[in-house]
Amino acid sequence: MYLTDFGKEIAKASRKILQETDLIQTTRSSYLGMLSGDLKISIVSTAKYIMPYFLTDFLKMHPQVKLTMDVTNKATVLEHLNENAVDFALVSVLPESLSIEKQELMSNKLYLVKKATGGKTLSNLKIEDLQNENFVFREKGSATRQAMEQFMRTNGITTNRQITLTSNEAVKQAVLAGLGYTVAPLIGIKNELLNGQLQIVNIKGLPINTTWNMIWLKGKSLTPVSAAFLRYIEQNKHKIIREKFDWYESV
Repeated sequence: MYLTDFGKEIAKASRKILQETDLIQTTRSSYLGMLSGDLKISIVSTAKYIMPYFLTDFLKMHPQVKLTMDVTNKATVLEHLNENAVDFALVSVLPESLSIEKQELMSNKLYLVKKATGGKTLSNLKIEDLQNENFVFREKGSATRQAMEQFMRTNGITTNRQITLTSNEAVKQAVLAGLGYTVAPLIGIKNELLNGQLQIVNIKGLPINTTWNMIWLKGKSLTPVSAAFLRYIEQNKHKIIREKFDWYESV
């Protein structure tokens, strides 16, 4: 099936009608003193473990706000930001190619992990023990992959086999299956550490510490909704971290 030229015109007109309907609803809500409109956010895949906690109470406070959050890879996140298709993006490594403003959220800690076994313990595993082992990587361009490659270069670690997967969840499942080691964000492996499925390998130079940043294009004209959300983050981020991520900050 193909859309005809007539169908394209109908679709175009329909979008305009829906946009006008949204504008009417937003205007009505503003007269009633209610915040209303769209909030669009694009986040890298690891950020799905933290961003919902910074949204929950804000959305409860403003039931007329509609959230669209795209969870994708770093390249697509920056593409969304560059095209001004979203209000905010969440990344752990700031882009050098874009002029942005930022609001720091919380730390991002990356550890070397492996499937928990009855073999060598954390205390006696050395860099030389990692030579010619299998390692599971994220795709090229991923901030996690860049950190992992830097760690391996710094320590002169060579791999027997390199496995590349395109999501943190897939990487985690591969390590759980015994396919190799990986450098993983602590935020995404809490349950597996608590139930003894994964084990942190205590190696010099780790953890790697970066920062989660909520970013937006410099000079961007924020909507009432996005401006309100930014104020909410500025005023409440420390409280959210204290209440929701106390276990994380204490590691």
